[in-house]
Amino acid sequence: MKLEQLLARTLVGIILLIFTILILFPLGQLFTYASKAGLGIFVDRLLSPEALAAIWLTIKIGLASTAVNVVIGTAVAFVLHRVDLPFKNVIDALVDIPLAIPTVVIGFALLLLYGPAGWLGRFIDPETIQILFSFPGILLAHIFFTFPFMVRAVGTSLSGFDQNYERAAKTLGASRLQTLVYITLPGIKTGLIAGSVLTFAKSVGEFGATLMVSGNLIGRTQTGPLYIFSRFNTGDIEGASAIALILAVFSFIILFCLRWLTSDKREVIRIDTIH
Repeated sequence: MKLEQLLARTLVGIILLIFTILILFPLGQLFTYASKAGLGIFVDRLLSPEALAAIWLTIKIGLASTAVNVVIGTAVAFVLHRVDLPFKNVIDALVDIPLAIPTVVIGFALLLLYGPAGWLGRFIDPETIQILFSFPGILLAHIFFTFPFMVRAVGTSLSGFDQNYERAAKTLGASRLQTLVYITLPGIKTGLIAGSVLTFAKSVGEFGATLMVSGNLIGRTQTGPLYIFSRFNTGDIEGASAIALILAVFSFIILFCLRWLTSDKREVIRIDTIH
């Protein structure tokens, strides 16, 4: 056996060992605990009103934060890649700040900002507009820390997009809006899809920031990860395992969708759709 083949097989073995220890074993243990009490207990825990409320809130927050960031993140990506701004490098670096800050710090900062003595909270009547310990507060936190995922994903697609397609469309008489809708957006669809999926996946699994701004109110502001934390603290391992397994399976589905939707790297541009 050649030395190169031996080294390659050794590296593959090491990678598989690491993968098994870090990923397969924990997930296997989770599945064991979730199924330990039997299918009846699993379904009972999963279909409890508190669990269903937590799952539904998790999905709503994920969809809402993704929708907002599709608009804001895409706009920021366009500005950074298409507009000649002063201090662009500084602005570009600021986009990544949410990735560097622990999410619990983000939640705490929002808690202070919108609290009674905060810079913004002092001007908000909590009886009229409730930010903290409610849906808006959780949504703000999730928009903040998922924002970079959309900007970077769309930015990557924009960097590889051939602007000659846009110039050709304009030459044929297309307006800016038509060029954007029929040429540019289809041309960066991989970035849009990847950014949306990553944003949603990150939102679904978030814990720290959500805990700080939500208050972890059962049936109201308790998301899936917070439900798992609460069930574990009360000794309900079966209940925590049931939701944890569902979120894990859901994450695998999201990952599969991301790989499938972005598997074709070729962007199809159809100039003949412009009227």
